[in-house]
Amino acid sequence: MTLFSRKGAEGGRAVRHEPAELVPTVDDLAYARAHHGAPGGGNAVVMTMGALHEGHATLIRAARARVGAKGFVVVTVFVNPLQFGAGEDLDRYPRTLDADLELAFDAGASVVFAPSVDEVYPGGEPQVRITAGPMGERLEGSSRPGHFDGMLTVVAKLLHLTAPDLAFFGQKDAQQLALIRRMARDLNFPVEIVGVETVREPDGLALSSRNRYLSADERRTALALSGALFAARDRLAAQEALRARATSLPGEPGRAGNRAEALQRLGEARAAADAHAVAQAAEPGGADAVRAAARAVLDGAAKAEPPIVLDYLALVDPADFTEVADDHEGEAVLAVAARVGTTRLIDNIPLTFGATK
Repeated sequence: MTLFSRKGAEGGRAVRHEPAELVPTVDDLAYARAHHGAPGGGNAVVMTMGALHEGHATLIRAARARVGAKGFVVVTVFVNPLQFGAGEDLDRYPRTLDADLELAFDAGASVVFAPSVDEVYPGGEPQVRITAGPMGERLEGSSRPGHFDGMLTVVAKLLHLTAPDLAFFGQKDAQQLALIRRMARDLNFPVEIVGVETVREPDGLALSSRNRYLSADERRTALALSGALFAARDRLAAQEALRARATSLPGEPGRAGNRAEALQRLGEARAAADAHAVAQAAEPGGADAVRAAARAVLDGAAKAEPPIVLDYLALVDPADFTEVADDHEGEAVLAVAARVGTTRLIDNIPLTFGATK
């Protein structure tokens, strides 16, 4: 790989005309952005902490697709110390820069900006930081105090340094994505924040740099995270289908008996056996049942060997990450965090209540 550098013999700097690959300094990043973007192309950034995998490659490909062949795609690789708390895995976090470069350029990156900590924070840890606010104190913020303040601080700094039109983030980190969108909106960052769907292994486990820490047995247990989310999704789908069926049947609205008779005439004996449930299915509600379906899977995994240790399971409003009520209608996010062995994993799935109305 070419290490991009502007330093040379003449006046301490040499002009480089070939495309840059790896840029280690802020000055080199600014030069690469100014000289290697093609006219008519947009600028995009994909921010990572390295240890890149197919999920990151999906983000980079999405960025390249949006800006086109003439666009400029910067991939940042920086393990940000501000977002790691006491006892977290900063020192343990994998550093695989050579492999990261190969994946990034194969996926369509123009340059990889991989600065040192001193390059990003030249005066030491910054005294002025972005505060995540109330949303940043919930769920991940409660489990990892200060994490989102550190994350938003480095994202804000990297947005200034890379000056993108578009910034791509994975939906797997749903709360992070929501906070970045809120920061961009509240502080008038001139950038479009683009969320990209979670990439999963064939068995459903969400791709994560931390998956490499899992033993074979731990990985089997970890499948309960996605399994819980899928169980909740299936429970909601069944609930919405029942609601649609109930509202389409003859009879007066709210009359359980009439609906039960209609269902029985159609041969749906199981649904007809619970006329009250059928009637209720036509009304808003069902968030508690969705939560229960997910929790049942996690409760079973808590008895596995090794066990899953649940941090939180939450069904939240994506606007502020507060828990939704049982009669919630509209968009929601079901989020889960747990430890398996010494590895902490997160996952989530978007859900829509009342989709059939």
